Amino acid sequence: MTETRRLRVLILCTGNSCRSQMAQGWVNHLLGSRWEAHSAGTSPAPAVHPLAVRAMEEVGIDISGAQPTHVERYRTEPWDLVVTVCDSARESCPVFPQPVEQVHVSFPDPALAKGSEGERLAVFRAVRDDIEARLLPVLRRRG
Repeated sequence: MTETRRLRVLILCTGNSCRSQMAQGWVNHLLGSRWEAHSAGTSPAPAVHPLAVRAMEEVGIDISGAQPTHVERYRTEPWDLVVTVCDSARESCPVFPQPVEQVHVSFPDPALAKGSEGERLAVFRAVRDDIEARLLPVLRRRG
């Protein structure tokens, strides 16, 4: 019996500290038997946002060890799909040397949320849930 190769998806946003990290966590957790997800940013932040880590912990996904990475780190690797999750990353998405399908599924940046920690966490939760609801079906249809 031959083993089926997992498809590779690169998820891009600007800072690689919230949306793309949460998306990578969802994909590897729920679709990991079919997809291998990595994430990167066009202008990476120094660290993953603590509220992104907390929001994902609430659904049993640990992204606490993740580090923002510049897209150049992954640009020459072979990908089955590149997904941009913010408008800025879409506009500045680099050219990949090998042909790769690119899909854009935009989410608001939860790091821009204002208010108390509880109010900001609610925004992170909403984006987390939106990523699960809108991005995962895109991958399920392709693999």
